[in-house]
Amino acid sequence: MTTEHDRLQDHAWKSWGPYLSERQWGTVREDYSATGEAWDYFSHDQSHKRAYRWGEDGLLGISDHKQRLCFSLALWNGADPVLKERLFGLTGSQGNHGEDVKEYYFYLDSTPTHSYMKALYKYPQAAYPYGELVTENQRRDRNALEYELLDTGIFDENRYFDVWVEYAKATPEDILIQITVANRGPETKTLTVLPTLWFRNTWSWEKQAEKPILKLADTQPGFSTLEASYPEVGNRWLYCQNKELAQTAPILFTENETNYQAVFGADNATPYVKDAFHRYVIHAEKEAVNPGLSGTKAAAHYSLTIAPGESQTIWLRLSDQPQLATPFGTSFTTTLTARQQDADAFYQAVSPFPMGDEARTVQRQAFAGLLWSKQYYAFDVTRWLKGDPTTPKPPDSRQRNHQWIHLGADDIISMPDKWEYPWFAAWDLAFHCIPLAMVDPEFAKNQLDIMTREWYMHPNGQMPAYEWAFGDVNPPVHAWATWRVYKIEQKMTGRCDRTFLERVFQKLLLNFTWWVNRKDADGSNVFEGGFLGLDNIGVFDRSSALPTGGYIEQSDGTSWMAMYCLNMLTIALELAKENPVYEDMATKFFEHFIYIAEAMNHIGQDRTQLWDNEDGFFYDVLHFPNGARQRLKVRSMVGLIPLFAVMTLEPDLLEKVPNFKQRLEWFIENRSDLKKNLACMETRGVGARRLLALCYASLGEVEPTDKLRRILTKLLDESEFLSPYGIRALSRYHAEHPYVFNTNGEEFRVSYEPAESSSGLFGGNSNWRGPIWFPLNYLLIESLQKFHHYLGDEFKIECPTGSGNWVNLREVAAEISQRLNRIFLPDDQGNRPVYGGLSTFQQDPHWQNYILFHEYFHGDNGAGIGASHQTGWTGLVAKLIQQQSEHGQ
Repeated sequence: MTTEHDRLQDHAWKSWGPYLSERQWGTVREDYSATGEAWDYFSHDQSHKRAYRWGEDGLLGISDHKQRLCFSLALWNGADPVLKERLFGLTGSQGNHGEDVKEYYFYLDSTPTHSYMKALYKYPQAAYPYGELVTENQRRDRNALEYELLDTGIFDENRYFDVWVEYAKATPEDILIQITVANRGPETKTLTVLPTLWFRNTWSWEKQAEKPILKLADTQPGFSTLEASYPEVGNRWLYCQNKELAQTAPILFTENETNYQAVFGADNATPYVKDAFHRYVIHAEKEAVNPGLSGTKAAAHYSLTIAPGESQTIWLRLSDQPQLATPFGTSFTTTLTARQQDADAFYQAVSPFPMGDEARTVQRQAFAGLLWSKQYYAFDVTRWLKGDPTTPKPPDSRQRNHQWIHLGADDIISMPDKWEYPWFAAWDLAFHCIPLAMVDPEFAKNQLDIMTREWYMHPNGQMPAYEWAFGDVNPPVHAWATWRVYKIEQKMTGRCDRTFLERVFQKLLLNFTWWVNRKDADGSNVFEGGFLGLDNIGVFDRSSALPTGGYIEQSDGTSWMAMYCLNMLTIALELAKENPVYEDMATKFFEHFIYIAEAMNHIGQDRTQLWDNEDGFFYDVLHFPNGARQRLKVRSMVGLIPLFAVMTLEPDLLEKVPNFKQRLEWFIENRSDLKKNLACMETRGVGARRLLALCYASLGEVEPTDKLRRILTKLLDESEFLSPYGIRALSRYHAEHPYVFNTNGEEFRVSYEPAESSSGLFGGNSNWRGPIWFPLNYLLIESLQKFHHYLGDEFKIECPTGSGNWVNLREVAAEISQRLNRIFLPDDQGNRPVYGGLSTFQQDPHWQNYILFHEYFHGDNGAGIGASHQTGWTGLVAKLIQQQSEHGQ
């Protein structure tokens, strides 16, 4: 146990953290339009002038856990048209591949209690090319690359500032802040730095609401002090080092209220509004700020003149302690150093296994990205639909999420990232919890628990997908994540939190029932599923009506349900060790799995099977309105997902659950029609284990019914799924053999696209037609480990296919893990595949050791694609690195 482990026992240490979004503008929460065009209703241009309703955003900032009081950076390089208070990016309609952040920032460190945090922002010294980025990306079509900030030349000759911010907590409510600015360019430059403290606007939406206040409390020779007063928060004081403070107006004050005159052409309620600091600093409008030195938004006004290669540092302190005599004494540096050392000790304890420096750096920054991506999320759907007492009634046409009026969020949630996806996504969140459990099991368990609580889960049992459409359907991976987090905590701490396991299991029973009732069209145990988070992986948009009419029986939808059954069975058996009531539930999920497995493999003589025995692969089946059926023979992740439905049954566990064991034996003896070629329930594997799986595996001679070997032959073929950097979402076979479907004079085509999508389906910035995605790769690795647990070392497969290299499935799993890790690690030439041909990231010492964790990766060269900060599920690399180092693979 380290000092940081001790802090994790006291929730007060998490009362402040990186809970600010990086983009509140353009979100559904802030959209009160009649048409639902969220990106256009509240734009980046308006974000400087217009108060947010549901949250706040900032640059590398922090807030309290209810986001009432916020702190972040604002910068001005002397050339930009606005202060750099928040990140800029393209909206869905502006980017040729959809929305995309156009900034360079890096999360470098964070402990789970945020007792120490560090991040870096790279700020150009020339005017930020807002218009050029929009114009050029709109000019390019989907076959062209994204036009990025580096492409503009604005970083040429290193003409930029590196701006680091570090936070170190002396106590849970006493936060030391160090801002360090380095001039990387060839000329002396001046940078205006405005560390900003403000209250989230909670008073403009209610009649007679109480308004908090910030005011100048004191000025000493060495520092100035701001006082923040709010009954719900209590008083806080921001101590601002006087070094380099501007001679005139060292502290600026205004109100966090909309500039109605600038945005809507209406009168302002106060002369001091949200964009006052822009007008004061950039346009020298002295009257924009409050001479009375009070308001709800304040900033210390620093002007730093920095020579080439020089660095300068600013200290601040946000504290619950008033009248500190020496807020910046020697204890400041001592505490900062101590917290850095605490972070090092904590991560050494988390990962004590032999690990190269590069791998340790990648893992540490992956954890940092996950922890920095925690965000306060507030959204009351009923209130949003009806409007506020002080604002006009929203238009009646505004009906998004109207079936989710129960949803009222007010929590800290792990986000996919805080710019591209500054809102929770249910299945993303499940994957986040795996690496999060390694550093903070309580937070990981909390994240899984809240999604099943009554203020999130629909009364009918459906989980909300994400705020753009809560009713969309994501893969049901919540039970899997719940079990994995339970086991990770057990391994790391020895604790078996059955209360957590039982509580979530009870709610998942409702969700499972919703799936069964809503997604099995004709009761045949073959599921439609719909969207399932895989965007454009299929021939058609699976969330919309088919151009052929009818419906699709989905291999992946059905396989996810089979996996769900086994996950619930696993949890029920664990709970049954202490409560025999759960044996009945275990039996129910066992039988349900068997019927799904039967449906997957042998629907009946008059029906088309999802399994294609000629190809040795699973496919979706299209049902036409006239009753005809056709396999959609696309070799994609859809046909690999059946591998996820696998579990082993230990003989000692079966002895502890006699009623379940009796039912299992009855099936073996009496239902040979159901057990045939579906799951090795009877044959004992290594250690006399039993196997339940959709994909039959033979222990002896290769048999035609051996689905596992036949699928793995394609999976491990480098001309199909196996990339040097993991498993592709679509087989490379389709590069030369695209799948084409014609109906009603219209052609639908699926081709291998290893990078960005050329299709506008789902916005075009998410592509499952060839790239590598970490979440499903991770599930594949785990499934192979389970198969090995049953089959042992004697079961071997050729890897890669055709290589003559025969290995067991544990070694196959390790090989895929190594290929995924390789994306981030320097190769023999010192280049990281994630950065492709970006010479600045590959060669410049001020860039090359900072890691971006993209949404997905190029299927052939491993370059990062999509959202650049989706450490959420790509943060799984931290767990893969851990496994590789622990087992010496």
